[in-house]
Amino acid sequence: MIPDLVHSILAGMPMPVLIVDRTGRVAAMNAPARAMFGPAGPGRHYIAVLRQPALLDCVEEALRLGQVRRARYLTTDIAREATYEVLASPLGEGGADGVTVAFSDITEREQVGQIRRDFVANVSHELKTPLTALLGFIETLKGPARNDAAARDRFLDIMLREATRMSRLISDLLSLSRVEAEERMRPEAQIDLAAILRGTVQALGTLAQAADVALILEGAEQPILVQGDSDQLTQVMENLIENGIKYGGTGGEVRVVVTQSARELAFRGPGVRVDVIDKGEGFDPVHIPRLTERFYRVDNHRSREMGGTGLGLAIVKHIVNRHRGRFRIDSTPGEGSTFSVMLPRITV
Repeated sequence: MIPDLVHSILAGMPMPVLIVDRTGRVAAMNAPARAMFGPAGPGRHYIAVLRQPALLDCVEEALRLGQVRRARYLTTDIAREATYEVLASPLGEGGADGVTVAFSDITEREQVGQIRRDFVANVSHELKTPLTALLGFIETLKGPARNDAAARDRFLDIMLREATRMSRLISDLLSLSRVEAEERMRPEAQIDLAAILRGTVQALGTLAQAADVALILEGAEQPILVQGDSDQLTQVMENLIENGIKYGGTGGEVRVVVTQSARELAFRGPGVRVDVIDKGEGFDPVHIPRLTERFYRVDNHRSREMGGTGLGLAIVKHIVNRHRGRFRIDSTPGEGSTFSVMLPRITV
């Protein structure tokens, strides 16, 4: 029999915990454990309740040896996949009274670790390609092409392009790191978003002209005040408009449309929306949920050819979050794409 005090302690524990007696029967389970393994556990043999081989071995060794044992328990329910660290601890001297089996949810820790590993792998891959090209061309220039002026000029142009790509990648990584560090601190300055848009469109006019793209700005004739960081919002608008020119410019036109509303539902107050609309090839909407992930690209080869690092939209997302705004992407294959930024607006 399990004392009432033990039942009370189990009931007060937030993690799933169960007790297995010396006969191998489940003697008690708290509510989280019942939710995980079902309400019919008490009285049944632990093999019929726990089922997963690694978990069964852990409990069996703790019972047999009277020593603490650890294991990992993986489970999948309707909502998510979860990883638990399991601790089987003997009860009484040498486990004379059985073992307690406690489950600690380490899913978030595992996900953070996986994100870190993926990030390091992606950065390494992105840097390895241009570095390999640079080393190859340097060896060639020191050897067979030492006295070949035409080859030397061609190789130097490629080396400059690859070095510029590495420099851009490192700059974006530093920018992303800085934005993430400041994401919880909302900017306090009042800035004119319309002025930022006019300056950005003017600065990118040469790029649009070279790509034979008409760059049109609508709705930014009057000042539009928002609470924000001028440099970061400039970075957002430059990124989105430049992407529209590079990847959506095949339609011959990129429109930047500014719309103000007296009450934006997302902010429960005045808002401003900036839509960057292109008439290019568009892409399958299946990519939209992942577009703001680091290094995710719809078309890897084309993005690299255009000088993209795969970090631009991740930076945009974090900057917009810092400004308590919303970022939305819509696209239809063959019809173009729309990238929208919504921000709270200051009324005078």
